[in-house]
Amino acid sequence: HLTEKVSSGHHLKEQEELSPVSVSLCPLQVSQGNVPGVESASLAMDTEEGVEVVWNEVLFSDKKVFKAQEEKIKEMFENLMQVEHPNIVKFHKYWLDMKESQARVIFITEYMSSGSLKQFLKKTKKNHKTMNVKAWKRWCTQILSALSYLHSCDPPIIHGNLTCDTIFIQHNGLIKIGSVWHRLFVNVFPDASVHGKGRQHRDEQRNLHFFAPEYGAGEDDYAIDIFSFGICALEMAVLEIQANGDSAVSKEAIVNAGQSLEDPLMREFTQSCLHLDAKLRPTAHDLLFHRVLFEVHSLKLLAAHCLINNQYLLPENCVEEKTKSFDPNAVMAEIKHEDRQGVQLKYSHVSPLELDKFLEDVKNGIYPLMNFASSRPHPVPRALSLSQEQVETVKTPTPEPQETETRKVVQMHCNLESNEEGTKTHLSLFLKMDDKLHRQLSCDILPTDTSKDLASELVHYAFINEVNGKLLCFPL
Repeated sequence: HLTEKVSSGHHLKEQEELSPVSVSLCPLQVSQGNVPGVESASLAMDTEEGVEVVWNEVLFSDKKVFKAQEEKIKEMFENLMQVEHPNIVKFHKYWLDMKESQARVIFITEYMSSGSLKQFLKKTKKNHKTMNVKAWKRWCTQILSALSYLHSCDPPIIHGNLTCDTIFIQHNGLIKIGSVWHRLFVNVFPDASVHGKGRQHRDEQRNLHFFAPEYGAGEDDYAIDIFSFGICALEMAVLEIQANGDSAVSKEAIVNAGQSLEDPLMREFTQSCLHLDAKLRPTAHDLLFHRVLFEVHSLKLLAAHCLINNQYLLPENCVEEKTKSFDPNAVMAEIKHEDRQGVQLKYSHVSPLELDKFLEDVKNGIYPLMNFASSRPHPVPRALSLSQEQVETVKTPTPEPQETETRKVVQMHCNLESNEEGTKTHLSLFLKMDDKLHRQLSCDILPTDTSKDLASELVHYAFINEVNGKLLCFPL
């Protein structure tokens, strides 16, 4: 059941069969990145998880139009729930609500309590402070990490609304980009069918400078996001690009802001993003290797990512238990020199509290490991990134023929482990083939995955033969 507090402050009322979660809605309106068609966005409380979330509503005045698009709306929102990255605002739940006079789509998103990057920059400037270069680099890396993820999806997802108002910063320094569903809403919810047109950043004078010259002129690609990121990076460095009164920021003001940067590498970095010719702009992945951001990752960071990525194989609190069992005076490493005294590194030199905090920061996405990012595209449903017309006309191409597996599986071990929240399940599969060779597979599975689906994929990608695929039954 869903408990909803009406904005007039009356008693709570129950609305049955709306949502699998309990959310208490507050009348407080919040701004989490304006999205076309969103009539309202209110602060709410997930009473099951005990966390604040954002309650968003899209209202349809024409129920016939709503019914005609109902399946497409469901498909789009299901796709949105599969977009997951530590530097992207999380999309939690959605449901459809039909009333006598109108229909609405309600969706719940992560609440960014510490405010937008724009608010932070204004506060920093007001206090007569400057941007820390290390923080600037770390934030640029996190934003690019999110953009690289979106652009490497198959097909690519173009944000199309990246500004300092749609980038959020948490108290621990974690950056998240919101309004990722902006482009989807433009495509799926035509203005004629939505009751109430939400404010669009494109039409706001103060944000026009975030949008590339070619924006809206034709088919958008990753280059429009890179231009917007370049403006964000420049504003982070100078805190604010001055505008004349309420008018839009001029090209001259942008050029002057770029030239005011003392670091030549930062100047080169931002200018490369702001090329008027979209073809000359680098990709998000390329920017992560720019000299101003690129650094060889420390072994500490590599080890932390390895530990986080394989947590399901380790017992709970293993780091804490291990540090307790070590002799603080024991030498864990030593650097020897022939001409002078060597250096000994003892366990007492490592603070367990600092180690726990560092691991938590890595887990939260503050230190992304993009230098070793896979170039393999992330599979995202086609409908997510195509326009409404394209969704209706584009057909999925015939898949390339795959090699088939002829060997039989003679022995199999299957292991399933879920995280504490129960939102993810990790499948580990050990196969012994009839030629005595072994095959070990592992992947994260969704609650909607079935044993039949997984077995079909194993056959399709030639991990097992068709006969074994029909016999396999995973204990999901």
